[in-house]
Amino acid sequence: MSAPHNYDHERRLWDIYAGSQSVRGEVFDSEPVFRWTQYRDHPTAPGPELLGDPESVLELGCGTGRALACLAERGAKATGVDLSPVMVEHTTERWGPRGVRFVCAEVLDYLERTSETYDAIYSIFGAVWFCDPERLFPLAAARLNPGGVIVFSQPPAVPGAYGPQGMYKGGFAGPAMYTYRYSYAPEAWARFLSEADLTDTSVTVLDAPTEGHIGTLIGRAVRL
Repeated sequence: MSAPHNYDHERRLWDIYAGSQSVRGEVFDSEPVFRWTQYRDHPTAPGPELLGDPESVLELGCGTGRALACLAERGAKATGVDLSPVMVEHTTERWGPRGVRFVCAEVLDYLERTSETYDAIYSIFGAVWFCDPERLFPLAAARLNPGGVIVFSQPPAVPGAYGPQGMYKGGFAGPAMYTYRYSYAPEAWARFLSEADLTDTSVTVLDAPTEGHIGTLIGRAVRL
């Protein structure tokens, strides 16, 4: 079930986020880093090896661009798509000189119109979390080279709360700024991947490094 997205509205949300001092600091004052989980130190978390050894990568909802910069340092042709023109301006200034290309676009629109293909497409708490998987995964699969992989990570669903989840941003007294996130059980994510003609699907929840804390859902699939 799709949610009634208003991308102009959501772009404003992400522009506000991108313009915050903390995010600017994360872009301009930090070095490249790649991690799938929300925890800075996670001793059992996988790394970029989930992507294989790609010559080209595409990040969906690339945010600060630090993960792409890390992959570019490893020799990959790195491209990121983000909805926020403010964020793309920041990341292009910071990471563009290191060989990373950033595109300002809505992810589904970009996947529909681009003719480029990639060895790996991934999302770290990014667009897979914010897009209808029944639309997103077939489009992403069509942009993968044979043998290419799609990998994504995000928080697991709250038990029993599945499908698009609406969330107000910026508090409950003020402009009605909101977004949608898509949450499903691991077996549902695996089904969406399989229905997009992807294979070797694996969707699991990695436990947090501290017992009882929120884990990280990680999904992976391959295009034949």
